Amino acid sequence: MKANTGITLQPTSGNLFRFDGPAGTVVFLVALPLCLGIALASGAPLFSGIIAGIVGGIVVSVASGSQVSVSGPAAGLTVIVATAITALGSFQNFLATVVLAGGFQIIFSLLRAGSFGDYVPLSVIKGMLAAIGLVIILKQIPHALGRDADYEGSFSFLEKGTSNTLTDILEAVLSCSPGALLITGLCLLILLFWDQVAASGPKFLAFIPAPLLVVATGIGMNQLFHAFFPFLELTDKAHLVSLPVSASITEFAQQFTFPNFAILANPQAIMTAATLAVVGSLESLLSLEAGDKLDPYKRISPPNRELFAQGAGNIVSGLIGGLPVTSVVVRTSANVYSGARTWISSFTHGILLLVSAMFIPALLNLTPLCALAAILLAVGYKLTKIDLYKAQFAAGYAQFIPFIVTVMAIVFTDLLKGVLIGMAFGLFFVIHSNHHKAFVLVKQDNWYLIRFTKDTTFVNKAELKNLLRSIPDGATLQIDATRAIYIDRDIFEVVSDFQKSASFKNIDIEYRNFASAR
Repeated sequence: MKANTGITLQPTSGNLFRFDGPAGTVVFLVALPLCLGIALASGAPLFSGIIAGIVGGIVVSVASGSQVSVSGPAAGLTVIVATAITALGSFQNFLATVVLAGGFQIIFSLLRAGSFGDYVPLSVIKGMLAAIGLVIILKQIPHALGRDADYEGSFSFLEKGTSNTLTDILEAVLSCSPGALLITGLCLLILLFWDQVAASGPKFLAFIPAPLLVVATGIGMNQLFHAFFPFLELTDKAHLVSLPVSASITEFAQQFTFPNFAILANPQAIMTAATLAVVGSLESLLSLEAGDKLDPYKRISPPNRELFAQGAGNIVSGLIGGLPVTSVVVRTSANVYSGARTWISSFTHGILLLVSAMFIPALLNLTPLCALAAILLAVGYKLTKIDLYKAQFAAGYAQFIPFIVTVMAIVFTDLLKGVLIGMAFGLFFVIHSNHHKAFVLVKQDNWYLIRFTKDTTFVNKAELKNLLRSIPDGATLQIDATRAIYIDRDIFEVVSDFQKSASFKNIDIEYRNFASAR
């Protein structure tokens, strides 16, 4: 039977006002301080982070084939950016390398290098998501308690001087701000119980996203403290969003910076661009894979198109004074958990960044960071629920060890190093099949057959995803695994995810000796 859920997964006005618009607004609120914090940590103008967020939202979302991924400046590139700005002599010189890095990424896409993400074991992807959740929680606890010494967007365990994430939390507990604690507490209660309140109240409440209400509550409470309880007010700018304020459109336009392409005659500039392109592409592909895993509709995003989109985004960002952009797990997670259905949510967040930077920076600068911390704490919890750890443990040591190693490695190093360490363990526990063709696709009219020709592992994911992506709407598909004695869990997950999305495309699926996917 062909399922008809009544759900539309297209950029329609209904999705815009009910799902994508509210989700984009939440992502915008989360992304704003992250863009500023990453620019600060990179030693770049604060506005360069906003530009990168705008470009990531407006340019990359249109060019990318992903429906839920959100792009912008990435914490994983801060060290590279800060070092490059110093080594190349100026921010304008660095911008030229961002443009060139975008060109390299477009070449990567033409060379079809996007399949890298398909060769990362599922246990490592799940470990990455769980680790990102843990890092978000650990990094946001100090902000939730009113200690904002570390910039928003920091995800490294080691911090300035001799401090680290754990010592930062201890110092936050010892120097807790009562005002921040009250705001955070009320905001968390709203996030926990708003759905029940909205369901039992007037219908219009269902259209108010809890995170948006949290931001309004944070601003309102701090203004209330200002009027009646000054000792609770968060007055220091370090505790609030700090968006650059322009007195006029002319002054706003003057914040854009343009690259000095003469620096590209310097071999060091070429090497910087290549480094940005490789590291940025790896982070984007990993985030894209994670976003597909989070997507409740289990759509399969084209990775080579994503590389092209990231390249186009970096070219535009570099040309107008922005930091390098990548797909970012934190913003993507916030997007998914806020109910986004299509790429319009990411586009909306880019538009809101642009409009807010132009017209309402003073209003946004009233937002306490502790209110945003409450939103991120909720996102982090959803990413790293204890049930995920139990499920991975139950799947056996070959799944659990790469998973937990990835989690620990990311928490105590950074995203890219942690994933590479996790992959090393994953490769140790998984025996690769050879790379001969594992599937055959047969077509007759509107009937398609995918036949397994041998045993399959996660290294065959890319081939299977490409075949499944080619199945048109309204088709009948038979998957025959008779010849495969061993099928890796990753392959079952790919087919299971496709089965969930097939109901929205009117695709009938029949199975032969592939019962575990049903």
